[in-house]
Amino acid sequence: MSLAGAPMNEVSYRVDGKSGPWVTFVTGIANDYSMWDAQVPPLSGAYRVLRYDLRGQGGTPASKAAVTIDTLATDLILLWDALGIAKSHLVGLGLGGAIAQAAAIRYPMRVDRLVPCCCRAQMVPEFAALWHQLIATVKAQGIDAIVEPTIERWFPEPFRAANPAVMDSVRGMIGRTKASGYLACANAFLGLALEDKLPRIKSRTLYLSGADDHRGGPSALMAGLAAKVPGARHAEIPDASHIANIQNPDGFNRALGDFLKEQ
Repeated sequence: MSLAGAPMNEVSYRVDGKSGPWVTFVTGIANDYSMWDAQVPPLSGAYRVLRYDLRGQGGTPASKAAVTIDTLATDLILLWDALGIAKSHLVGLGLGGAIAQAAAIRYPMRVDRLVPCCCRAQMVPEFAALWHQLIATVKAQGIDAIVEPTIERWFPEPFRAANPAVMDSVRGMIGRTKASGYLACANAFLGLALEDKLPRIKSRTLYLSGADDHRGGPSALMAGLAAKVPGARHAEIPDASHIANIQNPDGFNRALGDFLKEQ
């Protein structure tokens, strides 16, 4: 499947499950679709699960064209078109949560239930300062220089110490990110400006935050986003920081699964 404006680039994706409604997972920056491994087993019996890598993340090549949130949302729709997916539930974390919100705003008939996780809808100066620093570091020193700081930002120290194999897997995921892809997606993230458009979302929506995520998608901030979307609500995943689906997969899967099954 070709990326918008970059016909030679191929999207890395995986489909699990053979029948049922579609559930699509969207990654964040320096993630690949393996970040959703723990979500596949409880869903793939009743759903068809689509996971894919953003431009320059995981197995998807970076593109030379400039990238915006709208570009990344269009990439998602083009992937759905190529796979014959008319409508899907949509789950995204971090930048993926921003992309999911953008897709629901721009393509309301394509998004069934919407679950933005550990994310924002608007870039603000204090958060942008972090990303400017990360961009400068990657430009000067490459991806390896931000692997450990990123892990420290994503997961609290007790969890890191107790789960060395998980941390090694996450290190590998970050390290596989192409520097050009990281920079392109980070710059797209800096242009995030969706908050005033949230009332346009028509999907049934659940905002999920990690109870201990105080920077990427704080619970109070996400509750405020939910208040702007008609009929939406917010829930916290306990014992979880920014990458809530990895730190507390059982809690995350329970909240997501219950929401998808609601009548």
